[in-house]
Amino acid sequence: MLTRSRLYDQGVFPSKAAARRYLLSARTAHPYAEDLLATAQTQPRVLAARRIALFVSKGLEPKTGSLIDWLLARGCEVLLPILYADNDLGWGVAPGAADLVPGRLGLSEPPVDLGPDAIATADLVICPAVAVSRDGVRLGRGGGSYDRALARVKPGTPIWAAVYDDEVVDALPADDHDHPVDAALTPNQLIVLRKSLDE
Repeated sequence: MLTRSRLYDQGVFPSKAAARRYLLSARTAHPYAEDLLATAQTQPRVLAARRIALFVSKGLEPKTGSLIDWLLARGCEVLLPILYADNDLGWGVAPGAADLVPGRLGLSEPPVDLGPDAIATADLVICPAVAVSRDGVRLGRGGGSYDRALARVKPGTPIWAAVYDDEVVDALPADDHDHPVDAALTPNQLIVLRKSLDE
């Protein structure tokens, strides 16, 4: 008989809460947060985008700081989230890391809010995740912020989840409101999930 931890190691999770607990605990095995910049720099969709919705990484999440700086230096506009009291997300244009302001729950945010619908103007969306499954299910931290935000993304705009390679799993529990993602951006590669990205 398989033990609970053995089931989890095989990607069998009885609930989203159980998956979240296990995968966040496993993330602490990473000795430090790794950077997404090198992988992103090789992606045609990143190079072609005029506006990218991103996020300011925190803790052991794959690092986005140098990617944001590189995009800004190239003249690409970067949208960053602003967390509202109801856990919905607004978006503002990144002014540069030194000009971000403190937000809710210790987040760093742009000073000007363009509103929740600004994400629909992005050519590419890169969002945080605890893990993703190979069929595109994204597991977040449980607040529902990104499920609401991703529902506003313009149809056809690619959505990538920023995770580590070992956080791309065979299956995850999902609810009807969960918004799928197209690929996983890791510090080492871009992993296509639910469809061809037509690069």
